[in-house]
Amino acid sequence: MDLTTKYMGLELRHPVVASASPLSGTLDGIKRLEDSGAAAVVMFSLFEEQIRHENEAFSHLIESGSNSFAESLSYFPDIDEHQAGPESYLALLQRASEATDIPIIASLNCISSEGWIDYAHQMQQAGAAGLELNIYAIEADLEISGAEVEQRYLDIVRTVKSSVDIPVALKLSPFFSAMGNMAKRLDAAGADALVLFNRFYQPDIDINSLDVLPSLSLSSASEIRLPLLWIALLHGKIKASLGATRGVERPDEVIKYLLAGADAVMTTSVLLRNGPAYLSVLVEGLKHWMEARGFTSVDQFRGSMSHSKVADPGAFERANYIRVLESYKSAYI
Repeated sequence: MDLTTKYMGLELRHPVVASASPLSGTLDGIKRLEDSGAAAVVMFSLFEEQIRHENEAFSHLIESGSNSFAESLSYFPDIDEHQAGPESYLALLQRASEATDIPIIASLNCISSEGWIDYAHQMQQAGAAGLELNIYAIEADLEISGAEVEQRYLDIVRTVKSSVDIPVALKLSPFFSAMGNMAKRLDAAGADALVLFNRFYQPDIDINSLDVLPSLSLSSASEIRLPLLWIALLHGKIKASLGATRGVERPDEVIKYLLAGADAVMTTSVLLRNGPAYLSVLVEGLKHWMEARGFTSVDQFRGSMSHSKVADPGAFERANYIRVLESYKSAYI
């Protein structure tokens, strides 16, 4: 049985990839993911703020002298914290690339095209097989237009692609007014893969303490619908690979994403819940499903349920929305 797939130009032995998470924060964690069956590992993200913070700290220490403005030095990281920043990330990336036999994909979480481009190049030098850009920005400035946001994405892709030779993936937000057109433009700008979709941080409010609370909930299978829709709509219409992420709890979600047209299926939440060994459950479940239906390769059925392949494309469109509403109305009248 042939489970191999090609994602962002990388040959993978099967489509299940461990996405960015704390599990890839150490060499031991990355090796556990490999031993558990991950076809590739996306390392935890290096944030643009970390790079800027390190650069500011270095400049400050050089310019101010050891005894000058001592009261302001607490703003910057101490030696241990400083060492745990970008340089430590690059060192771990190099060790992981040398110690494993699967592609290690570096991850940059960024909002601009300034200050971190050099790190993309350094990640390539450290041995990254690919680079995932996670452009996470919630526009609180009401003067920023949608066109400006879109242009920022395009500029970042073009700038990074011009600075590295390894493939570059873009982890996208679903919040574009014309998602399909944006995907097409990013494809034309040189993105080797689009990962659908990012889960934005959404705070909560404590009504007793009147504090804004940082909160993070792991994804569930119910979240598969939105990325499933867009992967099905984009399959076969752009050159870039399609990476699916969100809501993978069982082999069922892996299979659905592949049927829609995904080239790779990424997961974090289920591994945080059940441990890295759960990767083998996902891969074996995919195998059993293929055997039961006589498929001998993933390519035989990939995209067979995409928008362009199904008998009723309207099932992905507005017409189906109307039918769903009508079915609920008829059930309760």
